[in-house]
Amino acid sequence: MKIRPILDGIDTVAMSIDQIYTPQMLEGLCVDDLKHARIFLVAYSGSKDTFVAYRRDIERLLLWLWFVRRSTLKKMTREDVSQFILFATTPPKQWISEHVYHRFLNGQISQPNQNWRPFAARGEALADYRLSNASVKALMASVSTFLTFLVQEQYLLQNVMLLVRQKNRFVTRMQESVVTRKLTNTMWRCVIDTAMMNANDDFEGERALFILSAFYLLGLRISEISVTERRMPMMGDFLKDDQGCYWFSVVGKGNKYREIAVCDEMLSALSRYRQFMGMRALPMRLEQTLLLPKVKGRGGLGSRQIRSIVMQAFQDAVAKLRERGDNDSADDLSVATVHWLRHTAISQDVQNRPAEHVRDDAGHENITVTDRYINVSRQHRHQSAKFKQLIPSAEK
Repeated sequence: MKIRPILDGIDTVAMSIDQIYTPQMLEGLCVDDLKHARIFLVAYSGSKDTFVAYRRDIERLLLWLWFVRRSTLKKMTREDVSQFILFATTPPKQWISEHVYHRFLNGQISQPNQNWRPFAARGEALADYRLSNASVKALMASVSTFLTFLVQEQYLLQNVMLLVRQKNRFVTRMQESVVTRKLTNTMWRCVIDTAMMNANDDFEGERALFILSAFYLLGLRISEISVTERRMPMMGDFLKDDQGCYWFSVVGKGNKYREIAVCDEMLSALSRYRQFMGMRALPMRLEQTLLLPKVKGRGGLGSRQIRSIVMQAFQDAVAKLRERGDNDSADDLSVATVHWLRHTAISQDVQNRPAEHVRDDAGHENITVTDRYINVSRQHRHQSAKFKQLIPSAEK
C-alpha cells in the first residue's frame, strides 16, 4: 500500500479519516490518534508555517507508528520513539519523493496525490537523502510538544520523548557548525546576469529579476514575500522613516513583525520594477498595490509560484554554466533550493556589516545563529594548516 497523506490543510482540519483511508486500511489503526492530532493542530491554525511544520512531523510519526510499527500512540514506548527518530533521519526510498508535490489533487482531500511522500529530496539523490541536524532537532521538538499536549488532554499517561536519554546521539556532531548551503559568487553572478538578460521588456522577466533581488538584498524567507492566509505583501511595505531611510516590513517566522533595512541597490531594483509597470519610482506611504501580482487572474503570488520562478532562474543559470564549461558550479546549482538565497544573502552580509545588524535584519532570535554564517576563520584555519610538513626542513 502506498503511503498517503493523512493530515490536511487548516481549512479542512476536521474532516473524517474515512475520506482518506478505506475501512480495510484502517484495520488495526487507532482513529483516536488522528482525532487528537487534528485537535492539536487546530490550536496552531493562526500561523501557517508553524501549522505546516507540526503537521509534517506528526504525520510522519503516525504513519510510521501505524504502518511500520503496527502500533498506536497509546502503546508507544521510549524505544519506539527512538526507533522513529532513527527511521526519519534516513527513511527508506519508498518514503521519499524526488520533488515537493501537492498533498491532494485539485485541493480535494478525497483525491490524495499518488506522488506525495512524507519526505522530499528536493532534487538530491534519494540514496543520499538524510535529514539535516536542524530538521532532526525540529522533529524531536515537534513530537515532544505533541505528546505533552496528549498528556494534558489525558490521552496519554506520559511523554515518552522525555524518557529518551542522550538525544544528541541522533544529531551528527561537528566541531564547528557553519552554513554551507549557499551559492558561490560564480553561481550567483550567473543567476542574476541571466535574469537581467531575460528581463528585457517582459513583465514575467522583470518580476523574476525583482524577486531574486529581494531575496539576495533583503535576506528573505519565501513566506515573507508570498501571499498567505494572514498577509498579502504590498508595495507600501517599503516604508520611509523620518530620516529618509527605507525599511521593508515583513511578518516572519513565529508570526513576528520586523523591519529590514533597505539598501540603495534594493531601491534601484524596486524603482526599475515599478517603472516597468508604469508606476512612480518609489511607493507612496501605505500604498496598497500588490507587490507581486499574478500575470493572469487576481491576487498575488503564493510560495509555490515564487518557488517555481526562482527554480526556473536557477535552471537557466545552470544551462549557462554548462555552456561555459563550468560543470562543477552547474552541478552544485542544480541541487540548490530557494532558501539557499537567504543563506547566501546573510553570508555576504556578515562579511561587511556588524553581526548584530545582520541578526536583526535576518530575524534571528540569537546572535549565535548569525555566527554560523561567519566562515572566514574556518578559511584562515585551513590556510594556516596547508603547508604543514611531515618531515621538517633543516634548521637555518
